Amino acid sequence: MAISNSQTSASAAPAAPQSSPLVMRIIGAVALAHLINDLIQSVLPSIYPMLKDSHGLTFTQVGLITLTFQLTASLLQPWVGYYTDRHPKPYLLPLGMVSTLIGILMLSQVGSFAMILLASGLIGIGSSTFHPEASRVARLASGGRYGLAQSTFQVGGNAGSAFGPLLAAAIVIPFGQGNVALFALFAVFALFVLYRISHWYASHLNLFKLKQGQAATHGLSKGRVWWALVVLGLLVFSKYFYMASFTSYFTFYLIEKFDLSVASSQLHLFLFLGAVAAGTFFGGPIGDKIGRKAVIWFSILGAAPFTLLLPHVDLFWTSVLSVIIGFVLASAFSAIVVYAQELVPGNVGMIAGVFFGLMFGFGGIGAALLGHLADIHGIEYVYFLCSFLPLLGILAIFLPRTKKAQTL
Repeated sequence: MAISNSQTSASAAPAAPQSSPLVMRIIGAVALAHLINDLIQSVLPSIYPMLKDSHGLTFTQVGLITLTFQLTASLLQPWVGYYTDRHPKPYLLPLGMVSTLIGILMLSQVGSFAMILLASGLIGIGSSTFHPEASRVARLASGGRYGLAQSTFQVGGNAGSAFGPLLAAAIVIPFGQGNVALFALFAVFALFVLYRISHWYASHLNLFKLKQGQAATHGLSKGRVWWALVVLGLLVFSKYFYMASFTSYFTFYLIEKFDLSVASSQLHLFLFLGAVAAGTFFGGPIGDKIGRKAVIWFSILGAAPFTLLLPHVDLFWTSVLSVIIGFVLASAFSAIVVYAQELVPGNVGMIAGVFFGLMFGFGGIGAALLGHLADIHGIEYVYFLCSFLPLLGILAIFLPRTKKAQTL
């Protein structure tokens, strides 16, 4: 659909996003940038065993590193999204990557716990500016296929998180902390990609500008909308508190319980994160077809039988169950984000910021608390305790059905 000028009538404005075409090259570019962003971020937990040994850290300190990164990544995101919903800033994307670049270079050189925390915080700030804006760009280029766009965007991040530990095991663990600086090359490439994305975004602001005061199309009262958002927040809590046990401590669990080497444990973590990427990819398009509530229900509660078995099986079945858990749990997030965006139309960036923020925040708090529990009771106890968290998926029964959203 062509729009000749900015004087398009108010009655036609809401239809513009839906009638715009699917722009897969932009969605693909945003997914690539997300891959690089999360690949760089995944270096931090991937080198935890090395940092723990070389700097004499406790599990509690390891958890505090994750907490610092994830709180800086989470607290700013809703505010960034809220502001840019009303005042779009296309070139905020490459600026955020500059913070990530500085943080990863610092991480390669620092020698104290305090400086590791500072480097982690800078990487988190880069993430807080990336996710709300990049999620919005993916939605703007979706052509109305919001689940597909969100899943493609999200799977880029999951793929980056999966490959990060492999690269860290290959180029950092054998050769030392200084080689973390090699990941700065990825950040420089991401700056170029994000600049190109920002240029496209800036040139389409008149076509895709979000409208304030859009009417909701789901037919729900304000109270039911708030209740649904609270339920979604609790589901994100159960998902990412559990995921924190894997992203921060799965290598330690495998090393302690099965006497694996660091490199072997990283391969098992890669299998888990690869399953997360696959689950994320399929979750969004399936939600477009069968409904987001069904995907959310299956994803959270459906993982429970496997998480309950995990602490009680041998290495082979631990690997198998971790892959199943990663695939099933990951299918929910894209559906949760799009479902929430449909509940609160006109606030795409803010909602993305809130839920990415909750993801990082719950993950960070979970890592800190679980690290403290591991120091007191042992790492195996952590996995037994966390195995019950997906049972909170029963809360999905309280999510209302919504009509298909017609606006951004």
